[in-house]
Amino acid sequence: MMKRVLLKLSGEALAGEKKTGFDEATTIRVANQIKAIAEEGIQVGIVIGGGNFWRGRTSETIDRNKADQIGMLATVMNCIYVSDICRYVGLKTEVFTPFTCGAFTTLYSKDAVEESFAKGKLAFFAGGTGHPYFSTDTATVLRAVEIEADAILLAKAVDGIYDSDPKVNPNAVKYEEVSIEEVVAKKLAAMDLTASIMCMEQKMPMLVFALEEENSIVNTVHGNFSGTRVTV
Repeated sequence: MMKRVLLKLSGEALAGEKKTGFDEATTIRVANQIKAIAEEGIQVGIVIGGGNFWRGRTSETIDRNKADQIGMLATVMNCIYVSDICRYVGLKTEVFTPFTCGAFTTLYSKDAVEESFAKGKLAFFAGGTGHPYFSTDTATVLRAVEIEADAILLAKAVDGIYDSDPKVNPNAVKYEEVSIEEVVAKKLAAMDLTASIMCMEQKMPMLVFALEEENSIVNTVHGNFSGTRVTV
């Protein structure tokens, strides 16, 4: 059984069918699953993408640095929201950012995170890496490595890693298991390439699955999932 995991949630998946904003019913289901694994003694760190509010790379009219800063703030909003839903279902939480964010969040440091885990809290990692040109995928791997997670749980809008985009190619084939070396060599769309290379270099395994599948987070932790296992 894993002792510590880094859960990456898709912002778009949390938006449900609306695709933007929050879907509270979806978020409560996710929070209850997080509660179930936390009550088993697993320490959970969480990164949430900002795609339900903003995708900076699609903007061609503003400076890339500013676009990425907006994206960072989108992830802060997502983490504050999901954190409070987790509190609603009975969990203790703390939101960390790599930059000062008033009284909303705690400034990130590994020591502060370890103290949070020791108090039985979930640790939310908002604001990405704090720098432009790095995605929340890269922030996910960075935080997973820093907190020495056993694995990254990558909850997406699709149910695993395919050899091509299943939304475009109806004949796309899903991998049940694939090495991180193959993910990098073939540029498979698990994470962006920077994040995948970091996973390869730091030997960080990943479990990729669809968030919308029933009990998907709990099943993945228990090894009973229908997604893609990325080996190192």
